[in-house]
Amino acid sequence: MRFRCPNCGAALRWDPDADALHCDHCGKTIAVPRLEGTIVEHPLEEASSAPVGLELEVRVARCTECGAQVAYDANATAEQCCFCGSPQVLEQSANRHALRPESLIPLDVGRATVEQGFRKWISSLWFRPSALARTREFQAVGVYVPYWTFDASVDAKWSADAGYYYYVPVTHTAMVNGRMVTQTRMERRVRWEPAWGERHDDYDDVLVHASRGLSAALAAKLGAWDMRALVRYRPEYLAGWRAEEYSVDLEQGWKNGLATIEGLERERCSGDVPGDTQRDLRVQNTVSGVRWKHLLLPMWSLTYRFGGKNYAVLIHGQTGKVVGEAPLSWIKILGFTLLVLALVAAGLAILASASS
Repeated sequence: MRFRCPNCGAALRWDPDADALHCDHCGKTIAVPRLEGTIVEHPLEEASSAPVGLELEVRVARCTECGAQVAYDANATAEQCCFCGSPQVLEQSANRHALRPESLIPLDVGRATVEQGFRKWISSLWFRPSALARTREFQAVGVYVPYWTFDASVDAKWSADAGYYYYVPVTHTAMVNGRMVTQTRMERRVRWEPAWGERHDDYDDVLVHASRGLSAALAAKLGAWDMRALVRYRPEYLAGWRAEEYSVDLEQGWKNGLATIEGLERERCSGDVPGDTQRDLRVQNTVSGVRWKHLLLPMWSLTYRFGGKNYAVLIHGQTGKVVGEAPLSWIKILGFTLLVLALVAAGLAILASASS
C-alpha cells in the first residue's frame, strides 16, 4: 500500500504535530480515521491464525552491529542504523510471515520538539564535558518499536516461615571509666511459625520488549505509556517513518512475560506473609486465560557523535521524555572530589580548634 497526495501525487507521511497524513510538497493534510471496534487480544494457542505483514510497501535494513531489522518507506534509503548509528546496514527482504501489530500508539511528538528536548537534556547533564552542550551533529529518527503484551489469571498457593520479633534481656561486662561493670541490654530474637495461604490475581497488558537493536534497559527508563491512546493498527501511521520488526518472537516473548508475572506474584505472596520477617517462601502458580497482542510504541531514536564515539538517546513518542548515554568528564569529577575533600578537611580543622 502506498499513500499518495490526491493534489500533487507526492508521497504522504504521518505528521505527529498534526495527527494526520501530510504532503511535504503541496502542504495538504488528510485526517486518518480511527477505526472503530475492539483491539483484539489472541489466545496463546491461536498464534498460527493471526494476521501477518504490515500491509505497507517497505524496505528492510538489518544492522550487522546491533542486529536490528528496521522497515522503512519504500522511497527512502538507510545509510546507518537508527539505533546504534552504525553504517553497517544491509538491505534485505521484509519478513512476510511476521505477525501483524494489532494496535499502536501514534507518534505524537514532532521533530522540533525532539531537537529542543535533546538540547535541554544535554545542557542539564552534570559531570559531562562542557563542549557537549555545543553538539550540533546528531541524527533523530522516528521509529515504532515492537512489543508484546500479555494478559493472564494466576491462582497462587504459598508457604513460608513467618518470623515474629521479641526481645530478651542479656547481661554482659564492659570497661567503664577503668572499671569492669555488668550491664544489661535488650537483644532481638525471632520466633518462627509456619504460614501458608492462597490468592488470585489478574494481570493486564504486561509489556514485553521485542526489539533487538534497542536496549530494553534504556527503553524502560522512558517510563510508562498511556495505553488509553492505543488505536487499531493502520498502515497510514507508519507512512514516512520506520518500524522495527520484532526479534523476540511470541514464544520467547511469553517466556519473558511469564517470568515477569511470576516475579510480581512472588512479591504479592511475600506481602501476604504475616509477622515481622520471613524465610523459605515457596510459591506455586497456576496460570490460565493467557492472551496476547502485538503492538508498536513510538519513539525517537537519536545518535550523536562525541570524541569519536556514538552515543544513543531515546525520546518518548508520547511525553517527549529524554533518556540516553553521555560521556563523563573525569576532570570535573576529579575537581568535585577534591572540593569535597577540602571541605571535609576544613570542617575537621574547625572542630579540632574548637575542642582545643
